[in-house]
Amino acid sequence: MAEAYIVDAVRTAGGKRGGKLAGWHPVDMAAAVLDAIVARTGIDGAAVDDVIMGCVMQGGQQAGQVGRNAVLAAKNLPDSVPAVSIDRQCGSSQQAMQFAAQAVMSGTQDIVIAAGVESMTRVPMGSTATLFMKEGLGNYKSPRLEEKYPGILFSQFMGAEMIVKKHGFDRAQLDAFALESHRRAAAATERGAFADEIIALDIETPEGVVAHATDEGIRFDATLESIGSVKLLQEGGSISAANASQICDGASAVLIVSEAALKAYGLTPIARIVNLTVTGGDPVIMLEEPLFATDRALQRAGMKIDDIDLYEVNEAFAPVPLAWLKHVGADHAKLNVNGGAIALGHPLGASGTKLMATMVHALKKSGGRYGLQTMCEGGGIANVTIIERV
Repeated sequence: MAEAYIVDAVRTAGGKRGGKLAGWHPVDMAAAVLDAIVARTGIDGAAVDDVIMGCVMQGGQQAGQVGRNAVLAAKNLPDSVPAVSIDRQCGSSQQAMQFAAQAVMSGTQDIVIAAGVESMTRVPMGSTATLFMKEGLGNYKSPRLEEKYPGILFSQFMGAEMIVKKHGFDRAQLDAFALESHRRAAAATERGAFADEIIALDIETPEGVVAHATDEGIRFDATLESIGSVKLLQEGGSISAANASQICDGASAVLIVSEAALKAYGLTPIARIVNLTVTGGDPVIMLEEPLFATDRALQRAGMKIDDIDLYEVNEAFAPVPLAWLKHVGADHAKLNVNGGAIALGHPLGASGTKLMATMVHALKKSGGRYGLQTMCEGGGIANVTIIERV
């Protein structure tokens, strides 16, 4: 089978809900990362075979095929470039990346941009369901689904609490993990670790136009006391807003190409795709599937966890990466070395390619060879992508 290579990966700096990126329409934000990936790699925009864009809340300003609209809004891509928008919940743009790699590996396409966008300010989480319900148009839970899962509300929050209980964690452990996320993200920002992956977006301020190039959600002064003072989301539970991922606005993109495209356009790859895995499991506990998807990915790749130099496990809720570490037997020192979504934010459909941008650049800086990325997704699904630095 043909190989698929990553040439570059970029992301915006995260914006808090109602924060610095609130003034950006998500279509234009997505167009900005598409333009950046084309400009940085020097690829001819007309040579791009497809754009595959992840987006979870595909309504309002993200409706009407947001991926195609982003291409039409881009300056560096002609209208002849097609696009498709996909939703695999939090793993949407990681799946976009895997679809792009599969297209290249199959030989049907040579140059594909995988991307993701989510303005959680302008299209709030859950709004594509709640607005329909308010209009009396029903909800996603069909009679057959209700028969199979009677009385069950599929909830990521409840799934996180179930993981806490199943794996024997307590709030102190979750808060300590959250603090470490902020400390790592703060240290990474201060040493310029994100400089190669972040593309700055201009924002209007009372003092004039400034470039937004620093993740807005990092708490540089976070302490265990400040994190522990945040109210629990459920009485008797362990999850709080401080040990869960931050609502975030952002966009990201990865350029994936074939070996033929590398030669034809004089491109230099930074990584090779080693393994693409996606699995489905229990839709009720929901967020535990990365544990078992990682087992399968490593087995299929003929690798062990000790072969991997860096891991990015999305910090949707602190118990998810903690359970992953426990189950896989991984080294915490290699996990989310520049912080994760608890500090940096989780812009839903943009998080997959966002995490890849962080991992591939961190792998390059550290001189490591292999990286593994995974994330939990609504419905009990998980993607795993393994790459090799080249």
